[in-house]
Amino acid sequence: MVKNQVTSLKKRDVFISRWGYILACIGSAVGMGNIWMFPSRVSKYGGGSFLIPYFLFVIIIGFSGVIGEMAFGRATRSGPMDAFQKAVESRGKNGKIGKVLGAIPVLGSLALAIGYSVVMGWILRYTVGAFTGKTLEPNSVEGFSAAFGSMASNFGNNLWQLVGIVLVAVILIFGISSGIEKVNKVMMPLFFCMFVGLAIYMLFQPGSLAGYRYMFSVDENILNPMTWVYALGQAFFSLSLAGNGTLIYGSYLSDKENIIGAAWKVALFDTLAAMLAALVIIPAMATAGTNLFDGGPGLMFIHLPNLFKSMPGGQILVIIFFIAVFLAGITSLINLFEAPIATLQEILGFSRTKAVLSILGIGAVVGVCIQAIVSQWMDAVSIYICPLGAGMAGIMFYWVFGSKYVRKEMQKGRKRKIGRWLEPMTKFVFCGLTAAVFILGVVFQGIG
Repeated sequence: MVKNQVTSLKKRDVFISRWGYILACIGSAVGMGNIWMFPSRVSKYGGGSFLIPYFLFVIIIGFSGVIGEMAFGRATRSGPMDAFQKAVESRGKNGKIGKVLGAIPVLGSLALAIGYSVVMGWILRYTVGAFTGKTLEPNSVEGFSAAFGSMASNFGNNLWQLVGIVLVAVILIFGISSGIEKVNKVMMPLFFCMFVGLAIYMLFQPGSLAGYRYMFSVDENILNPMTWVYALGQAFFSLSLAGNGTLIYGSYLSDKENIIGAAWKVALFDTLAAMLAALVIIPAMATAGTNLFDGGPGLMFIHLPNLFKSMPGGQILVIIFFIAVFLAGITSLINLFEAPIATLQEILGFSRTKAVLSILGIGAVVGVCIQAIVSQWMDAVSIYICPLGAGMAGIMFYWVFGSKYVRKEMQKGRKRKIGRWLEPMTKFVFCGLTAAVFILGVVFQGIG
């Protein structure tokens, strides 16, 4: 087994630095959920009343689900299909069953990437428009809404959507160390710097104190079961668990790296990104004397541009904001496309370039056709496929491979012996939470 892994590692591209890998994982986790959903849920569910269960679930999932997908990928040196196959074969069973099951998270990753490419097209259009003045051209909320509605219609944004896909294709063709790692080393620090700058600006705006006071207060919402349900969903999806992205990045990680150490850093910086977004958006709403609108595209493409236009330096604010959002979006999109690309390389023996062009070609065609229904498309994938993929990955690694194998793989690159918390936290708590996310998502038609 060790010999095969070493041979596989030599053949596979790898991350060449610890922080390159960590930043890539942070880039995969930091996305639209941090920017357009987290602030609205903090606002809706009582500020600190939402933050307390959210932080709790981030810690639990970070030290169970994130470490599991990272270790699963590194242990098998493969994407979900081959990883699931190896897990089943370790029990002396027909590995084809595992390969078929592994196709579910791969297809889910591709479906999410296609939907995300539509959103990236919107972001690119608004980013360019921030420089030209087009983004802030409307004179009212109704005007901003009409502009967004026109763009988000059937074939309403073909050009920028295709530009985004071409840009992602170029990065992915360069591979892991020369493409994904280098891009994330630049884009993630820039993202955090820009949002820190926006947060500092909001700190000095009149009326912003009310926003901070609300964010960190605890009220009766702490006892509301829905606060805990949506905190669970926010934490689960924010950490990018679906049995594909984190697993595939883990497959490019050296055995010398401490997975538990990497996982808590990813969880920490993902949470910092979400908090920075909230520290910009909630005080901005307080400054304007308005309530935070429901999260989603409407917040980012309608209400925030309308708000920025009314603030001093609005033109600069909207430029910084959409550049930062673009950085978050493209790093997430790269990760979503990587799992199906790696699968074509493993299963069909495609070259890197051929696999990238094949997958992104499919993404371009389908993405252009679903522009008007992208919200329903993303809801279906996140409700039914993502929790299923994460749950299957957890079962395959923690239950099928078994505790002895898992502990050995987790211990690689780590000096201190892992405590007895590992088995109950992973086999029971995490797998139970993925089942809860799936069931609650179906019941409430989405909690992520």
